[in-house]
Amino acid sequence: MSDKNYIKNVAVVGATGRQGTHIVEELLKLGKHKVTAITRADSTAASSFPEGVVSAPVDYNNQASLVDALRGQDVLVITLAATAPPDTQKNLVDAAVEAGVRFVIPNEWGLDSERDPEFAKTNMVGARILKFREYIETTGLPYIGVQGGFWYEFSLGGSERRYGFDLFDRKYTMYDDGNARLSTSTWEHVSRAVGALLALKVNPDGPDDKSPTISSFYKKSVCVESFNLSQNEMFASLKRVTGTTDADWTITQEDVKERYSRGMQLLQSGDMKGFETALYASGFFPGNPASMTTLANELLGLPKEDLDTHTLKAIEYAKANPEFAH
Repeated sequence: MSDKNYIKNVAVVGATGRQGTHIVEELLKLGKHKVTAITRADSTAASSFPEGVVSAPVDYNNQASLVDALRGQDVLVITLAATAPPDTQKNLVDAAVEAGVRFVIPNEWGLDSERDPEFAKTNMVGARILKFREYIETTGLPYIGVQGGFWYEFSLGGSERRYGFDLFDRKYTMYDDGNARLSTSTWEHVSRAVGALLALKVNPDGPDDKSPTISSFYKKSVCVESFNLSQNEMFASLKRVTGTTDADWTITQEDVKERYSRGMQLLQSGDMKGFETALYASGFFPGNPASMTTLANELLGLPKEDLDTHTLKAIEYAKANPEFAH
C-alpha cells in the first residue's frame, strides 16, 4: 500500500482558536501526521504550541509568503474567527492551489448548508459558506466541509442569545414549546472527526476496495453530531448537574419566528448581538432544519459522548468567559 495514498502533512490555520486548538491536539494524539501551524509573522502564538507542532510564520498580505508556507502540505485546514478579514480564506485557497496542496477543509464547522439551501440563506452563515464553495470549485481544488452543528459548550454557556440560557442568573427562554431539535457537537467531537477523516486512504486501492476514502467526500459535507437535542433536554441536563428544579429558574417563552425577526432588526440597526439572536433562533425553527440527516459518526468510528459531562463543561466555559455569558 503506497504511502502516497495517505495524508502526511497537515497545515492548520487558526491553530490557537477554539476549534483549531482541539484539532491540533487530536492530530498530535493520533500521531499519524506532521502538523504545521500557519501563523502571522508578528504573532507570539508559536511559543504556546505543544511539542510536535511546526510553526510557519506568514504575511497574510503577501501571497508569495502564503505559497511558501504551504508548499509540501497535503491538506490545508482553515479555522478562522468571524472577525478575520474577508479575503483571508480566498487568499489561502489561492495559495494552496499554487503550492500544490491536495485538498482543503474550509472554514465551515457549523450547520449542513447542503441539506437545505433556503435554510442556509435564512441563517446567513450558510449562504456565505455555499458562496465560498462555489469559488473553491472554480479553482479546481477539492474541498471537504466538516459540519458539527452549533458548538455545544460554547452555545449553552454563551448567553441567552444562543441556546436561550443565562447560566449566571438561571434564566431559560423557551423558544415556542422548547421541543424543536438540532444537531450540536463538542469541540472534541468535531476534532475527532477531522482526525478520523485524515487517517483514511485518499483513494481506493482498486475497483474492489469499498472501504471509505477521503476522495469519496470531495465536494461534500462530512456531518457529525455529539447530540441531537431540544432546549428542554438541555434544561433537564442543566438541572441534573446543578441539582436545581424549575423553581430555581426564571422560565419565559418566546415565539421563535418573532425572535428571529427581532434579531434581524437589531442587526440591521447595527447591534451585532442581533446576529447571534437571529442565527440561533433559525436553528430552532419548526421542522428541525438544523438537525443533520446523514451522519458520518459510525463510518468514522466516533465514540458516544455523555451529555451531562459536557453540560458541566458549558458551565465552566461560562464562568471562564463571563463577558460572553450574559
